[in-house]
Amino acid sequence: MASDNGLREGEVAVAPPPPTDAGLVFIGRIRTPWTSRSETPRQGRRDGPVCRIEIFEPWVAALKGLEQFEQVEVIYWLHQSRRDLVLQSPAHDTATRGTFALRSPVRPNPIGISTAALVAVEGATVLVRGLDCLDGTPLIDLKPDRCAFTPQAGD
Repeated sequence: MASDNGLREGEVAVAPPPPTDAGLVFIGRIRTPWTSRSETPRQGRRDGPVCRIEIFEPWVAALKGLEQFEQVEVIYWLHQSRRDLVLQSPAHDTATRGTFALRSPVRPNPIGISTAALVAVEGATVLVRGLDCLDGTPLIDLKPDRCAFTPQAGD
């Protein structure tokens, strides 16, 4: 159970340096059914709900050809995550571990990556299954799965 300051037993927070702009541009917004971290799945599932990735202009043209792939890598900014923990105690585990030894959303630079099943591309919207992020999550990038460098034959 987390204490009043939001830390679980064994967790350690640090004072991070002030953030600097890495020059990221959010290219879209992710729409999922989850509005709180407690209801969001720990890992996305292929049989999970269809989620919508809304691509902003001027990036919509960059979707051309994406429909030929079965999977996409979705890279997003975990905008509601803390950024100050160096040691974490996962809720369903008794061991305290370093942040870099976990897939927790709590990170110095809270970037999330999911491999999602591509359902469809409809105009400026990409429909996928397999995400694990909150509704409204900013999209950093979208690309074909790293193991699928070429379109599937016959598509």
